[in-house]
Amino acid sequence: MKPIIKVENISKQYRLGNIGLNTIRDDFQRWLYRIQGKEDPLLKIGEVNNRKLKGSSEYVWALKDITFEVMPGDILGIIGENGAGKSTLLKILSKVTGPTTGRIDFNGRISSLLEVGTGFHPDLTGRENIFLNGAILGLNKREIRSRLDEIIDFSGCERYIDTPVKRYSSGMIVRLGFAVAAHLEPEILIVDEVLAVGDAEFQKKAVGKMQDVNVKEGRTVLVVSHNMTIMNELCNRGILLENGIIKCDTTINNAIFNHITSNNAVTEKKWLNGNAPGNDKIKLRKAYIINKENKPINHAYINEEIGFCAEYELLSELSFFTHGINVFNSMDIHLFSSHDNVEIEKDKKFKPGYYKTTVWIPANLLQSDYIKISFACMKYNPFEQLFHEINVLRLNVLEPEVSLTRNESYKGKLPGLIRPCLKWEERQLI
Repeated sequence: MKPIIKVENISKQYRLGNIGLNTIRDDFQRWLYRIQGKEDPLLKIGEVNNRKLKGSSEYVWALKDITFEVMPGDILGIIGENGAGKSTLLKILSKVTGPTTGRIDFNGRISSLLEVGTGFHPDLTGRENIFLNGAILGLNKREIRSRLDEIIDFSGCERYIDTPVKRYSSGMIVRLGFAVAAHLEPEILIVDEVLAVGDAEFQKKAVGKMQDVNVKEGRTVLVVSHNMTIMNELCNRGILLENGIIKCDTTINNAIFNHITSNNAVTEKKWLNGNAPGNDKIKLRKAYIINKENKPINHAYINEEIGFCAEYELLSELSFFTHGINVFNSMDIHLFSSHDNVEIEKDKKFKPGYYKTTVWIPANLLQSDYIKISFACMKYNPFEQLFHEINVLRLNVLEPEVSLTRNESYKGKLPGLIRPCLKWEERQLI
């Protein structure tokens, strides 16, 4: 099958700042810093798209050597951090701007929704803008009229359709813009981070429409969003951009996993000086994760029991206190909480010294994901929060080759926030 989009070695270069406008003062300041062995204070971002690095070049490569193919019927999600090059790539694919090098071949008509208000004339009404966008896509008036009622109904802007767009809210503009882009039957639909503007109801309708466009009409969709839940639900393939280059081109589940786990796992922390969490009664000294053999680990599998350990120092005698953890997934959804004792031993006193507490998370409970663990210590009667360390540790929980909670014939990530291995019973009744 012939690809509907073929991208070959495209790169995009931008020129930075005010070029050639340095003053004598700037030149003298640069010379002074240089002879003192200090970094040039006027350095700009370097020739790679990395906002954390500086360089002497006046140019930056927003994209570098991007190559991929999109087949008809694909729903491709493009993900990455802010500044990774996602929007630049979509602008090139939408022909808003051209690549500096490389080429792109298209085999279909493109409709794109890149940002709020793109393609709309503010002085024209919503109805007039529908016809304007249709004309840009090459449709005649009869073809546009045949879809007009459906577009207006989907947008939810019927009452304001004959009002100039400049009086619309950003949410209304996005609703109308998406309705136009999705209903004018392009072979390729390109949607940038506009779903973040709409409300939950609109997001649900938009995702449903993109799925319908893909499944029922066999059209190709390219989408950028920071909402990984929507991307995982919508897309079947993902490209992860990092500093203007493709880090991975794989299934959407793997792309999201690579995105959220990249350089983020922290499975051990130590506090040896005065910045340790706590107060004059207690100090948290160390937190780490172990397996059932009591060995520290830097990742885990869903079928493994894992232990969260915290070592703390009591600086004075304490009684009537408890520990607790909160566990969140990669989308910051609260999965569960646990405390060390529901029935607190009111009379038990703990003398000053070093202590260790461990909480075990059972096997076959967690979903394959990236979890964040917060740890807190509270004193009761009267209540006092001794410390609360948010996201103290972060752990990659992986899918094993063989799992009790997966049927091998099922491909892709199983739905749900957790993956418990429940007890099932079956017997013949008759």
